[in-house]
Amino acid sequence: GLRRRAPAFRRGARRRCERARLPRVSPRRAGVHRRPPASGPGRRMRLEALFRAARIPVPEGAGERDVRSIAYDSRRVREGGLFVAVEGFHRDGHDFAADAAARGAVAVVAQRDVPVGVPVAVVADSRIALADLASEFFDHPTRRLKLAAVTGTDGKTTTVHLVSDVLEAAGERTGFATTVDFKQVGHVWENETRQSTQEAVEVQEFFAELLVAGGTWGVLEATSHALALRKLRGCEVDVAVFTNLSPEHLDFHGTLQRYLETKAELFSMLARSADKGVPKTAVLNADDPRWRYLADRAGGARVLTYAIDAHADVQGTILASDASGSRVRIASAGASVEVPLPLVGRFNVHNALAAAAAGLAAGATLAQARDALARAKAVRGRMERVDCGQPFSVIVDYAHTPESLDKVLGLLRPLTRGKLIAVFGSAGERDRAKRPALAEIAARHADLFVLTQEDPRLEDPATILAEIEAGAVSAGKKRGSDYLVIDDRREAVAEAIRRAQPDDTVLLAGKGHESSIIVGETKRPYDEAATARDALRAAGFAR
Repeated sequence: GLRRRAPAFRRGARRRCERARLPRVSPRRAGVHRRPPASGPGRRMRLEALFRAARIPVPEGAGERDVRSIAYDSRRVREGGLFVAVEGFHRDGHDFAADAAARGAVAVVAQRDVPVGVPVAVVADSRIALADLASEFFDHPTRRLKLAAVTGTDGKTTTVHLVSDVLEAAGERTGFATTVDFKQVGHVWENETRQSTQEAVEVQEFFAELLVAGGTWGVLEATSHALALRKLRGCEVDVAVFTNLSPEHLDFHGTLQRYLETKAELFSMLARSADKGVPKTAVLNADDPRWRYLADRAGGARVLTYAIDAHADVQGTILASDASGSRVRIASAGASVEVPLPLVGRFNVHNALAAAAAGLAAGATLAQARDALARAKAVRGRMERVDCGQPFSVIVDYAHTPESLDKVLGLLRPLTRGKLIAVFGSAGERDRAKRPALAEIAARHADLFVLTQEDPRLEDPATILAEIEAGAVSAGKKRGSDYLVIDDRREAVAEAIRRAQPDDTVLLAGKGHESSIIVGETKRPYDEAATARDALRAAGFAR
């Protein structure tokens, strides 16, 4: 299991910095960030120099002040900090500018003038300003650190892990930032933030620290939200990877085309990135028809395709597959290798091909990719088996979109000799159109499914469950015999396990690695795998 640790920019920085022989930078909490010292602790940056470099007007009387940190959360402002007021989805940072000033902010950056008693710089877009300030404050780390970024609807986290593995097999020193975890040159800790891609200041600080730790490559997830909200502005990308695209986050993007256009921004970034001795490369899944659109957006960057069905530069052939993984032939440029891939499912073959192609783009050999992929380990919460000695399978997976649920259930159906039981829900304040589709997919594959709570947030859980259930009804399924509705997720998991018989499979979908359920604005502690183990022990199984 992964040891629970805080991110670099949160608590627990001292021990990790000492172990990595880094200069200690403290405090590290969400929303407050300090520039890594260049020559000793406590380096400061003159506000006038910072603002001019970030192309922000210098307010009268502010130029001689020193900036010691940047914060976008007023609760994290400390003496000498710079506060950037950002309009959020539920809170407006401008409403907290006075609080930031009272806590010691030397200046405020905002989209409108706010009466706070400290100098205020007014900008057109606070998110752009935040990203530009972060890049300058942390001295543009990705101009020196090589960077691979992975985007797509599904498979990002696993692909990031595999890309890191391939690069390390080629002798590189890597770090990564994913939905699940962070790594800096061998030190791994849990992502407790519930953000796949952090805010711009966290991203820039992470890569600055990776450089100090001796890293040569960074790898990160590039979500559509991160791209739309400018979190990756200032990142100099060398290799951009596309996994796949299906309808998701349409509550935010509006249409599938806009969702695709947002993803495409990552590939446009290739042409704007600094030359670091690595050919700028777009790594694209040719089995997804959108790859050509993304190739067109990559400008003059090299395009390297991978596929199982379509003809591609990196060609994958599944020679055999079972419940333990797949045997895959990977061919490129006249050479080929066979890989005993210890990850289950066709979708993981695609992830492995993406990693192999990214590795080739970065200078790794096909043999090095083979060696890394043969040693691959499943990411926590991705097809994670929970074993307490029971005579049936219990699997925890993050599948939370119709497409990912279809893939996972479609994989498990032929591997299950008994009944296939699925437990899932749908997050509140997210795309409502996918809710009935989830139940329709479960109705096609599962013998029994249990509808339950995921992260209702500020929505009524009963309304969410009713919208999911509409899909079950339209599929002709009957409550009580074909499916159950149990609001409490722990009880839903326990009931699914109580009903399981020898040779059955119980899939717990949607939560994966996450450590909480969000109800209202409160995060309630929750661990799917631990909940499953508790239910198994209560059912009389123990290991």
